[in-house]
Amino acid sequence: MNKKERDALIMKYAPLVKNVVGRLTFRLPIDAGDREGLVNVGIIGLMEALEKFDSTRNVQFETYARFRIRGAVLDELRLRDWVPRSVRHKDGKLEKAFHALQKTLGRPPNEEEVANYLGITLEQYFKLLDETKGIPLISQEDLTPDYIETHGVSEVLQTVEHGNPLDLFVHKEFQQRIKQVIDALPPKQKLVISLYYHDEMTMKEIAMILDLTESRVCQLHTQAILHLRSTMKE
Repeated sequence: MNKKERDALIMKYAPLVKNVVGRLTFRLPIDAGDREGLVNVGIIGLMEALEKFDSTRNVQFETYARFRIRGAVLDELRLRDWVPRSVRHKDGKLEKAFHALQKTLGRPPNEEEVANYLGITLEQYFKLLDETKGIPLISQEDLTPDYIETHGVSEVLQTVEHGNPLDLFVHKEFQQRIKQVIDALPPKQKLVISLYYHDEMTMKEIAMILDLTESRVCQLHTQAILHLRSTMKE
């Protein structure tokens, strides 16, 4: 591939890079300049995908490129560690509450139950959810750039196209349990997870569909992931 062809492909897939960066950073308190820097990191991931893509393998280039771009951006985010210590403390407080209540109730707690457990009002609880939305929501979400090269391509594609993407980030023995937890989520939380991870819609688009504010959709998303994280800790 010559430089002209490569540059044309980079221009073609630049919107994909911005999409990946946007989805990974929508919860993070970063400014436009930092986000643009992450786009540049994503472009480097795209260039690596162009260099290493094997057209003889049973996978579409866009799927392969998305994994490469995602991995490059995640690596950069890990290095920069965007989340303040105070926010991590609040996130830990929420996670402990969800974990304790799930063990006691045998089901995901509702919003009133979590607020009562923490000894705060519903308004304070919603504010706490808003303040912790910058936390990486699930560690197993972090997919390395080489994931698609070290796992069966057919398995990856089947999960991406027909299953919940969260399945890619958990061990085989946990997959069925995670699916059960997702099925047990309150209807709106389950729908948000499906629309965001499976249909790859933005929070703004989901808000329009559910006739909710974008902030409320983010709260539902955070609560759903807290349920998942609490279950995985078990």
